[in-house]
Amino acid sequence: MSDTTGGAGAASESPAPVPLRRGNLFLVGLPGAGKSTLGRQLARRLRKPFVDADTELEKRLGVSIPTIFEIEGEAGFRDREEGVLAELTVLSNVVLSTGGGAVLRPGNRQRLRDNGTVIYLHAEPVTLWARIRHSRNRPLLQTSDPLARLADLYRQRDALYRETAAYVVESERGEVMRLVRTFETVELPSDDDEE
Repeated sequence: MSDTTGGAGAASESPAPVPLRRGNLFLVGLPGAGKSTLGRQLARRLRKPFVDADTELEKRLGVSIPTIFEIEGEAGFRDREEGVLAELTVLSNVVLSTGGGAVLRPGNRQRLRDNGTVIYLHAEPVTLWARIRHSRNRPLLQTSDPLARLADLYRQRDALYRETAAYVVESERGEVMRLVRTFETVELPSDDDEE
């Protein structure tokens, strides 16, 4: 687990309980980092509802993410993703798993930072590929060399994840659970409440 943190306002690990901003825990990271799997486990531990942004988008549109990519392209998908995240990030007391590319848009990064405590589930591309090599539901990895594509995505996004996250943790269950034990489920006032 990293005790250094990401973006502005990031805090280091402390023995004192750490309050979650608005009671929310938001997970970011590349495909295969465990955002959905670990997110469900964290939600149970913290006794909060779990929300998967990709699943929510599919429910609302009635089609799979690969179908959205096929019909609307990546730009169309990112527009729809941003709309869903704008709604989901204003919820309170949830654990939210974001799509791997959610951090590509500055508005999404700002919403995530403003409305929750963000954890970047970090893993190297070779580890990610071992986890997801049999998945067919990842349109950006449907290439002749998916591992090289994951490495490209890592180079493009790692700094954005770090900028967005208050905590960077290796995406292994034990590491994540150690970090989460330091969290309190107290709600911090939002900036609007302070005025």
